[in-house]
Amino acid sequence: MGHAAKFRRLLLQWFDQHQRKLPWRGERDPYRILVSEIMLQQTRVAVVEDRYIKFVKQFPSAAILARARESTVLAAWSGLGYYRRARALHGAAKQVVSRGKFPRTAAELVELPGVGRYTAAAVASIAFGEPAAVVDGNVKRVVERLCTGQGNSSQAIAEHPIAEEDYWRIAGDLLDRRRAGDFNQAMMELGAMVCLPGQPLCTQCPVSGLCGSRGPLAKTPKASRRKAIVRYALVRRNGSVLLQQRAKHHSLMPGMWELPALDIDLSVETEPLLKLRHSITTTDYTVLVHAASPGKVQGSRWTSFHSLHRLPLTGLTRKIMEKLNHV
Repeated sequence: MGHAAKFRRLLLQWFDQHQRKLPWRGERDPYRILVSEIMLQQTRVAVVEDRYIKFVKQFPSAAILARARESTVLAAWSGLGYYRRARALHGAAKQVVSRGKFPRTAAELVELPGVGRYTAAAVASIAFGEPAAVVDGNVKRVVERLCTGQGNSSQAIAEHPIAEEDYWRIAGDLLDRRRAGDFNQAMMELGAMVCLPGQPLCTQCPVSGLCGSRGPLAKTPKASRRKAIVRYALVRRNGSVLLQQRAKHHSLMPGMWELPALDIDLSVETEPLLKLRHSITTTDYTVLVHAASPGKVQGSRWTSFHSLHRLPLTGLTRKIMEKLNHV
């Protein structure tokens, strides 16, 4: 990385001119930065933009979020998925309030619920200017391409991946310590917008002259995705819908509300009202929703359609109700 100084200069010049306008971009409030970073974990930027604005409007500070009921927080998070993030953010807000101040260093931030090494460094660098490098999937891809050609072929990196700690070391060596927050965001932006996985936009890359590779990296094998069919019952009565709650001890989305599962013997009696696709982690689901009568389905709560937005619905249930124009 003998060209680190030139790399920093070119990257930051590009970032200053071409960065996306995002609701959290330019933010210095550590609470709001934390909200954005936790939302962006495993969720696309386009989805997060709208949800972030609504969330910080409803919970504009850590103190207000800490006072909210968990069910209210989960309802506000509904549709973003991976609900343990919402519970962790809620817990982090409570810890911040109990401490009396927001942690200012990555070492302190990582002690908060749901905050790992990457999120801690992102918040510390952007909010407080701490010279802590970040490493996520986008940064890793930039580092891999920079390293290709420096005694490493694309195929060699695919067969013998860079060690996790080496990613952090290289990112730390590249880091502009005077503008740590901007540099970290620039690295992620470069990976997200230019240094793409399949077809990188090398002609638009500000640091292409320092890069050891062109075009896509050698692919690493991907795990095959599972296919499954699930069926749900839509039971309506006087402007209300029957819902059931997932068990508190359930490993996936505990305590969330959803439509009752439908037995296959009952579902074959009628054509589905709705058919849609839904993906969770490594499984792609075909979802069938059938109309059913109250006597044939087990549920635990009737909820009026106009009150559904107040409940912590699973993302799939919210998607179903939106498709049926009930949310």
